[in-house]
Amino acid sequence: MSTELTDAILAMDEDGALKIVKDRLDAGEAPEAVLDDARSAMTTLGDKFACEEVFIPELIMGGEIMKGIAAELKPRITAGEAAEKRGTIVLGTVHGDIHDIGKDVVVLMLDVNGYDVHDLGIDVSIEKFVAAIKELKPQVVGLSGLLTLAFDSMKATIAGIADAGLRDQVKIMIGGSPVDEQVCTYTGADGWGRDAAAALRLAAEWTGSAS
Repeated sequence: MSTELTDAILAMDEDGALKIVKDRLDAGEAPEAVLDDARSAMTTLGDKFACEEVFIPELIMGGEIMKGIAAELKPRITAGEAAEKRGTIVLGTVHGDIHDIGKDVVVLMLDVNGYDVHDLGIDVSIEKFVAAIKELKPQVVGLSGLLTLAFDSMKATIAGIADAGLRDQVKIMIGGSPVDEQVCTYTGADGWGRDAAAALRLAAEWTGSAS
């Protein structure tokens, strides 16, 4: 794996990162390989945030760089084959939390990896999650939150999905930097992760699309 792209992203060099992406694609490199390097950089950035080595402005900038990279990669990935979507996924930041940086990166990664992703946004009510599940019939639901107060909202949302008689129809993942196995157990989710790589792994496992 080349570190040139990951180094540029971690250095917050947006122009440099986009030039590297374009040069690699123009040279005939597989867009999936470029995506892997970009994903690695975002995972490292998330780890640095968890360790307080970088802060919210860096996460925002990293997310903006990823949006630009995704815009370059997506047409090349989807143009290669008109394959069916690998699965349907509904995501949103739970009620009481308005953070969307990590969620947006997960949405981008799932999208370019072939999933039909429906982003409900931030501060999403239980009722909105339930309505989306009824309408879209996803295999996977993702609940995001950056604040510890989001844990109770995640638990309440999962309980609300169960009360609507939909719990056995979906797998539920939770994510965010403070989330861990204990929080997963508390909320009643099926799995958890702190970054897009974990979300992709769970989505592939639960939709039967793991390679």
